[in-house]
Amino acid sequence: MSHLNANMLPEKDPRKQGEKDPKEDPSVTLFREYLRIKTVQPEPDYDTAVKFLERIASELDLPCQKVEVCPGRVITILTWKGTNPQLRSILLNSHTDVVPVFEEFWHHGPFSAFKDSEGNIFARGAQDMKCVSIQYIEAIRRLKAEGRRFPRTIHMSFVPDEEIGGYKGMQMFVKRPEFATLNVGFALDEGLANPTDTFTVFYGEKCPWWIKVKVEGNPGHGSRFIENTAAEKMHRVITSFLEFREREKQRLKSEKHLTLGDVTSLNLTMLNGGISFNVVPSEMSAAFDIRIPPTVDLKAFEEQVTAWCRAAGEGVTYEFHQKYTDQSVTSTEESDPWWKAFSTTCRDMNMKLKCEIFPAATDSRYIRAAGHPAIGFSPMNRTPVLLHDHNEFLNEQVFLRGIEIYAQIIAALANVPQLQAEA
Repeated sequence: MSHLNANMLPEKDPRKQGEKDPKEDPSVTLFREYLRIKTVQPEPDYDTAVKFLERIASELDLPCQKVEVCPGRVITILTWKGTNPQLRSILLNSHTDVVPVFEEFWHHGPFSAFKDSEGNIFARGAQDMKCVSIQYIEAIRRLKAEGRRFPRTIHMSFVPDEEIGGYKGMQMFVKRPEFATLNVGFALDEGLANPTDTFTVFYGEKCPWWIKVKVEGNPGHGSRFIENTAAEKMHRVITSFLEFREREKQRLKSEKHLTLGDVTSLNLTMLNGGISFNVVPSEMSAAFDIRIPPTVDLKAFEEQVTAWCRAAGEGVTYEFHQKYTDQSVTSTEESDPWWKAFSTTCRDMNMKLKCEIFPAATDSRYIRAAGHPAIGFSPMNRTPVLLHDHNEFLNEQVFLRGIEIYAQIIAALANVPQLQAEA
């Protein structure tokens, strides 16, 4: 059981007690309800989330499709059919799972969706990314209430397991016939908050490489100077990797135009070996998490990794636990009809955009790899970046503004005229 402090006493929350706050915007109330569903890894309550989404589909009078890509992993899709369903569709993607929490570091229960006097809503998933799921839903609700119709069909997809790689979620879904029948033309997915007035837009992602390096050396008694030990070789390996890390870190710091998405990040994340204090081990291993921008030559980078291991001595090998190689990016040229619709709409709302490569990885990479342009965008400016952090929150006014933004953007995308490829 986690240690609770005085700040974590049960909050007085009328919604939690089954009562609706008459002063609260219904969209905010729905957002807080969704946040209270504990879809937290490693054992997410997906069943409750799916039932929640089925209820929403019924409210919006939209068909709801459930695709079980593997046991217990369901993709839920709500579809608003366009007036010209032959045209390629708009996909609004979000994931239902959230990352674990360390409750002792939270000021409020991480699944209570506590709202303070300033309108800040605290919960795991407030930024990543249950806010976006509800903003999609409420934007569609608003557009339908206004009697709007669009040529292009709009799909809202809610996927599992994004926070653990999407291997039993979007990665499997894009290979299935149910995804093909969605006829996707353009997709929106998650982005990041921005503490300034600017909104960040992500048009590509780094390739995650998880590499485990194994070294073999001479064993022996801990009192002797054994030659060619595993530890000596491991020291050389780690030095090579971390010297590269330092170079990239300094490059990011010195070249002001660069963002984290423009450089290769590298971290030593696990180190294993040895059986006893007085025994020199014959084998050690180190795990590295490497994120490579789409501008880097992947073949040349792997050759560099091979050279580092070779230079460390005999008996040094590496293996991939993840090796993503698709470097597809989405066009941000004004000549591109999808980007033009997105960017023009944002400019009309006086939104300042900054285009970047996403520094980590989202399900967008699977959508792009399947041949569909995708933008990562979460309409959260003037908001600290708190995804995966303690005390994650989103202000209700920022949340509500996001619904307005999505309503405009979705309408613009769903109105993109027939493309030459669709003729």
